[in-house]
Amino acid sequence: MNNDAKKRRTISKARGFTLIELMIVIVILGILSTLVILNIAGAPDEARVTKAKTDMQTLQSALILFKVQNGFYPSTEQGLKALIQKPVIKPIPRNYPQGGYLNQQTVPKDPWGNEYIYRSPGGDNRPYEIITLGADNMEGGEGFDADLKSYETNE
Repeated sequence: MNNDAKKRRTISKARGFTLIELMIVIVILGILSTLVILNIAGAPDEARVTKAKTDMQTLQSALILFKVQNGFYPSTEQGLKALIQKPVIKPIPRNYPQGGYLNQQTVPKDPWGNEYIYRSPGGDNRPYEIITLGADNMEGGEGFDADLKSYETNE
C-alpha cells in the first residue's frame, strides 16, 4: 500500500462523530447544565440572608454609637427611625448628630421588603434586638423562611 492510500484511509475514518457519540455528549451536557442551574437557583435566597445579616450589623453599629453618645438605646416606640431622625418622644437624645447615625434618609427594609422589628429592651435581658421574619414574613419557619435575630447573627 502506498503512502497516499494510507492517508485517504485515515482521513475517511476520522470524518466525524457517530450518532451515538453525539447523543452521549448531549446527555452529558444536559446533566451538567442541570447541576449548574440547581446550584445557582438558591443563590438569590442566600444573598438575601447575607444582606439581612449585614443590615443588622450596620444597624447594631449605629445603635451602639447612639448609646455611646446619648447614654441609652432608642426605645421601642422611637424605633430604628431614631437612627435617621432625632426622636421627639422621650427620652430625647442630648447629643444627636446632624444627619443621624445612618448614611441614608430611610431605615433599610429587610431584603424581602418588610420592616425590621426593633425592641428595646429585648428579650432575655438584652438591651435591644433586631429581627426579620425571613422570606415568609411570619414567625418561625425553616430555611429561608426562618427568622433572623441580631443576637444570633453575631455568633
